[in-house]
Amino acid sequence: MEGNGIEHRIVRANGINIHLAEKGEGPIILFLHGFPEFWYSWRHQLHAFASLGYRAVAPDLRGYGDSDAPADVNSYTCFHVVGDLIGVLDAIGAGKVFVVGHDWGALIGWYLCLFRPDRVKALVNLSVAFLPRDAMNKPVDTFRAFYGDEYYICRFQEPRAIETEFVEIGIDKVLKYSFTSIPAAPFYLPKGKALREQIDIPITLPSWLSEDELKCYVTQYEKTGFIGGLNYYKNLDLNWELTAPWTRSKVEVPAKFIVGNLDLTYNTPILKENMNFNVMKKHVPLLEDVVVMKGVGHFVQVEKADEINQLIHDFFQKF
Repeated sequence: MEGNGIEHRIVRANGINIHLAEKGEGPIILFLHGFPEFWYSWRHQLHAFASLGYRAVAPDLRGYGDSDAPADVNSYTCFHVVGDLIGVLDAIGAGKVFVVGHDWGALIGWYLCLFRPDRVKALVNLSVAFLPRDAMNKPVDTFRAFYGDEYYICRFQEPRAIETEFVEIGIDKVLKYSFTSIPAAPFYLPKGKALREQIDIPITLPSWLSEDELKCYVTQYEKTGFIGGLNYYKNLDLNWELTAPWTRSKVEVPAKFIVGNLDLTYNTPILKENMNFNVMKKHVPLLEDVVVMKGVGHFVQVEKADEINQLIHDFFQKF
């Protein structure tokens, strides 16, 4: 899968096996993927940054790809995943590294900087802004109050329910829809009807995603299913409970944030308000910039790979 010098290996980190895809020599950039993805979403970045003199490392986060997937749903908290990443850095002999995160990888990137700023030189996050902890309200309750029980994050809380629906619909159809057709708006998955109306509509793949590339995702998810990735959502409230000591803490790491104006996160009000530069800078005082890319959806690192690579490179060159 996507050769051209990309090396693969398994490291032992935080008591589990973590798969790494990596390329290049030089300062390390740790690329953190989201859902429904795995290391492969950083294929363009691995090649580009290796050619620019970096060592680009993209792990499969726990529960994804060829990394271990613990059976206990409560083994997917932010502390478990950040612990995995510290273990990875130790295993590859890394001190402080650059970090790039997307979607859930961005959320984990914020947590990594919050918990272990001593291991991060600078951060570029895509799609998911820093969300300061609301001391009074659990996140799932907040989403439910704003958007109701059929909002996708609320549906993802139900044990095995959405996983079963996705398998019944077909992994290939779910992934094809996820990459190409998620609306630029709050996203809903009605119980028993999730995606069933949309999947019968023919989808033409965009120029940034070939049939072979889509097949790589499908092949991987046919092996793993969606359970591991969905467990991250099931721990949103537990993360909230566990991070109480970090209430009002700031991210003290140089950072840049990038989002597409067609991203569902940018078009979900309770998420978008945190993407305002002045709002985010209150919580991320070393924030350099918020970049909103026009005509770009959720998967910015593949939709506009060259532009994203340039933005990341320009920022990291300062350190």
